[in-house]
Amino acid sequence: MTALLAESELLAQLLRSPRLPIIAVQVKALLADEAQRRAHFVDTVLETEKAEFVNGAKFVHPPAKFKHIAVVGNLYDLVKAFVLAHDLGWVGSEKVMVSLTRNDYEPDICYFAAAKADAFQPDQNRFPAPDFIVEVLSASTEANDRGVKFDDYAAHGVAEYWLIDPDTQTVEQYRLHTDVYELAIKAQSGELHSFAVPGFTIPVRAIFDDATNQATLRHLLAA
Repeated sequence: MTALLAESELLAQLLRSPRLPIIAVQVKALLADEAQRRAHFVDTVLETEKAEFVNGAKFVHPPAKFKHIAVVGNLYDLVKAFVLAHDLGWVGSEKVMVSLTRNDYEPDICYFAAAKADAFQPDQNRFPAPDFIVEVLSASTEANDRGVKFDDYAAHGVAEYWLIDPDTQTVEQYRLHTDVYELAIKAQSGELHSFAVPGFTIPVRAIFDDATNQATLRHLLAA
C-alpha cells in the first residue's frame, strides 16, 4: 500500500469515528506543545552541531565517518561545479537547515533551482524544500532517511531524492510521482541522469572513486 492510500484510509477511519472531535482536540494540544519545543530548538541549536528536529524531538548526529565525509565531498563537488557553470541555482551541504511544515532537517546535499535560490538572503538560516536532496546512509540515520524523511521530502515536493550507501557503494535514485517517490535506479555502476538538475549526468563510480571523480569534474567543467 502506498503512503497516499494509507493516509486516505486513516482519514476515512477518522471521519467515520464518533471520537473524531475528541481526537482533534488531543491532536491540537499535541501540535501546540510540539510547536513550542520546535521554537526552542530553533532558538538554541548551535552552529557547531549537526542537529535536526524530527516529529517533536531533537536529533543530534554523531561525528561522521571518513567514508561518509568522502562520499558527500565527492558528490557535492560535482553538483556544485555543474550548477555554478550553468547558473542553475545553489547547492548546499551539511549545515543547510531545511524547514518543512513539521520538521527541520540538515540534508547531506541539497539543490535549489534558481527560482528559489534567487530569493535567499545573506543572513538566512532556514530554507524551504529543495528541488533535489541527497542523504548518505549510516547506522544512526538510515531509519530516518528511509522513513520520516522519505515521506516528508515527497510530501513537500522535493522532486528527486538520492540515498547513498557508502558500505556497498550503491546509489538509489528516486523520482517524485504524484506525491510519492518511485525508484528510478539502484546501481553500483553505470550512469546517473538527474531529473531535478537539468543536464547533470555522472558515472556512479564518480561518487566513490577519487580518480573517476576528478576525471568527471574535469569533464563537467570543460563541457
